[in-house]
Amino acid sequence: MADLSIIIPARNEIFLAKTVENLLENIEGDTEIIIILDGQWADPGVDDDKRVSIIYLPEPIGQRAATNLGVKMSRAKYVMKLDAHCAVSKGFDRSMVEAFNEVGGDVTMVPKMYNLYAFDWVCPDGHRRYQSPSDPCKECGKPTHRELKWEPRPSPETTAMCFDRDLKFQYQSGYKKHQEGDLVETMSLLGACWMLTRERYWKLNICDEGHGSWGQQGTEVACKTWLTGGRLICNKRCWFAHMFRTQGRDFGFPYPNAGINASREYSRRLWLNHKWPQAEKPIWWLIKKFKPTQWEAPSRGIIYYTDNRLNVKLAKQVQGNLKVISENFNIPITSVSLKPMPHFGNNIHLPLERGVITMFKQILTALENSKEEIVYFCEHDVLYHPSHFDIIPPHKDMFYYNHNWWKVWPDGFAAHWDANQVAMLVCYREHAINFYRKRIEQISREGFNRSYEPGGRDRKLYEPVWSEVPNVDVRHDNNQTRSHRSPNDFRDKSGCVNWQESTIDKIPGWPNLNPY
Repeated sequence: MADLSIIIPARNEIFLAKTVENLLENIEGDTEIIIILDGQWADPGVDDDKRVSIIYLPEPIGQRAATNLGVKMSRAKYVMKLDAHCAVSKGFDRSMVEAFNEVGGDVTMVPKMYNLYAFDWVCPDGHRRYQSPSDPCKECGKPTHRELKWEPRPSPETTAMCFDRDLKFQYQSGYKKHQEGDLVETMSLLGACWMLTRERYWKLNICDEGHGSWGQQGTEVACKTWLTGGRLICNKRCWFAHMFRTQGRDFGFPYPNAGINASREYSRRLWLNHKWPQAEKPIWWLIKKFKPTQWEAPSRGIIYYTDNRLNVKLAKQVQGNLKVISENFNIPITSVSLKPMPHFGNNIHLPLERGVITMFKQILTALENSKEEIVYFCEHDVLYHPSHFDIIPPHKDMFYYNHNWWKVWPDGFAAHWDANQVAMLVCYREHAINFYRKRIEQISREGFNRSYEPGGRDRKLYEPVWSEVPNVDVRHDNNQTRSHRSPNDFRDKSGCVNWQESTIDKIPGWPNLNPY
């Protein structure tokens, strides 16, 4: 039984044979290669080598599914996924296994990475063109042939990687100064090469086919490693070189690119909303640990609006809670009230009569007087958990509604259903200003209707998100919106999704809750 299985999912791969040849030349340990030819035959370049197994699938199943199939074939302690257009250093497999023996624990590892100089196009006159789509010589117009080079480019040498706000792969060269030694931590990695124990591969479902065929592999591996208490390590003692293909035509991606957007959306829902059940930590912990410049948070502000008719005990609880959050997390408060409140943030007093239109004007006034880029809509009868303010909108032109909330009543009853509530809205301030200016103008022309949540029901305009701990919406005699204590209370039953009932003492994260 081998120590390491290298799994190569391959489709439309013209360089598979060269990749396999390079691996066999540089393997020094008890290592096998398992090739999955996914829907299209490619010459693996070997006739009879016991270290190589080939599985041919006449119909494609996708890169993740192919990788899973290869791991099912393995009986080795470790598995490594490798793209079919890579080169490796001498003894890379031995170096990786030895490093695992040193670090131990729940680790995923990647060698340091170079760009692969795979080939040149050369014409009969000797003119050369660096790897690109096939074309006649740009200097003389004569036909060209491919001349293999298959060597790493000396720069860049990549040991620090991360992902950005869209969870897309990025280099994090600035983090290198924090990487001391040969075995160093990295926030993320490229999906082209990574290694871990076969046992942990299955435990973490490291190639979740829910993502689709391919895309977001590096982010998936990184998050599943770090957020379960593991570590992602770059082994600087060995390297792999990867051929990047971003120019299209016959030098494009081997798998259809149509599903990449769906894969990214799946990834964002999974990680930004803390929806992966095995995660012991939220993604914000990982972002704070590595502080990638792509994630440097824009300024955040609270906008608070009230009609000043709330029970004094509850009003003090809500305001006191927001003051603590504001001070601890440096999130300024802009409040707009119908009575003066000089004690609560930057206060603007509007001497208007209570009503929905007045509430819209209060919100717009707060937005126009706030200076921060991101705003959290906070209402006077909601107790907000600090994790609510960890939500950072990925896009400036979308509204984000925190769906992790419970409504509570004085008799101790609690209920939840999935719904957009303005009191749980997070978005970029300029986007909200544009909405409320247009909404107020529309009402002045056409009159009021009840569709007043920004984004409405158009899923292209809003996105549900979930904080780590729920917020608590306190029901009382003066609520602006009606209370639903049963699915039967909904005029439109389509609005009653994921109905849940509980009691006030069982709401997670809120011990000794007593708002009444």
